[in-house]
Amino acid sequence: MSNTPQAIRGTQDIFGAEAEAFAHVIETFERVRKLYRFRRIEMPVFEKTEVFSRSIGETTDVVSKEMYSFEDRGGESLTLRPEFTAGIARAYITNGWQQHAPLKVATHGPLFRYERPQKGRYRQFHQLDAEIIGAAEPQADVELLCLADQLLSELGIADGVTLMLNTLGDADSREAWRAALVEYFRAVKGELSEDSQDRLERNPLRILDSKDPCDRVFVADAPKIDDFLSSEAQDFFGKVTGGLDAAGVAWTRAPSLVRGLDYYRHTAFEFVTDRLGAQGTVLGGGRYDGLMESLGGPVTPAVGWAAGIERLAMLVGDSGSDASEGLDVAIAVEDDAVIDFAIRFVSALRRNGISADLVATGSARKRFDKAGKLGATLLASVSQRDGLLAHHLRTSVETPLKDRVIAILDTIA
Repeated sequence: MSNTPQAIRGTQDIFGAEAEAFAHVIETFERVRKLYRFRRIEMPVFEKTEVFSRSIGETTDVVSKEMYSFEDRGGESLTLRPEFTAGIARAYITNGWQQHAPLKVATHGPLFRYERPQKGRYRQFHQLDAEIIGAAEPQADVELLCLADQLLSELGIADGVTLMLNTLGDADSREAWRAALVEYFRAVKGELSEDSQDRLERNPLRILDSKDPCDRVFVADAPKIDDFLSSEAQDFFGKVTGGLDAAGVAWTRAPSLVRGLDYYRHTAFEFVTDRLGAQGTVLGGGRYDGLMESLGGPVTPAVGWAAGIERLAMLVGDSGSDASEGLDVAIAVEDDAVIDFAIRFVSALRRNGISADLVATGSARKRFDKAGKLGATLLASVSQRDGLLAHHLRTSVETPLKDRVIAILDTIA
């Protein structure tokens, strides 16, 4: 048996085309969030455990079963972040970011949950995150959804991805709906799954989200939120859907789509696909107007979403390709006597925005063969003949790139 340490279950080493697709997702997100003027923020990887237990809820699976929590040397309970929103809410309160409201922020990075690994789901995983804090208007919901829609389009994965949209109503609407759901599911409690029986009194909305066949039988006839919406909640949802229509963002109503925590209000949404098997959600979020209060802050409206980078990268597939894609110039160093010139050459190309690789190992013939296999637009060789520097450029098509490379050679030869 090997003594080499193995990767921890639920983690992954990302390499090659997968790493390029991963990076492509992040690069596209960074470009698109700048178009929408979302400020970049960086958040701690761990927080006090209460940040998550108070915001996500002690009784949720994330807090009770999935968090990586530990005591530090001072005896304080800390937790590796299982999601971004709670930490961002804490930072908004403690750093006085209220002065910037409405605040549009975005971030990305690793998150940690102890759950069963499967396709597209890991114990250390990565997410993109975008939030608008301090904006009560439905236009903020529309802007976030437009950002998400454009991100998927620019990643080239919008086909086959559907925006599923629902409203949870305002606080009064939601509470009336919740009471009706409890009454409805109580009548069939003995026939529900064990998880749903446990959720019935404390979190009945989660039953609507259950995938258990025992529960699905009853979900179809459960009370609908539309029967409990106040006129204000109806107006809010109408402005969200109207704004999406005006922006050309397609959506589908999903009356059973919910967010179980009490601080969620109004808009709830998911972008879903059938191209990832059971894990069909690639991006999801909603309005969480009650979260700041749960952390001891003032009443603060907010809306946000998160998207799994691994899942997006799986959809991107090979469009990120690997590092050799897009190589402009491959340089074969056919004589070690000119290695310093070759280094000066490749450095000059890169400083001028031209991607370049250098091949300087093996025999002269093998070096040229290796360089030729890199798939570059232009193949260059450098050598010394009769004591003089010699170089040659080869390309299958004449391009402006060749003229640029010749001009750079002229400046350093």
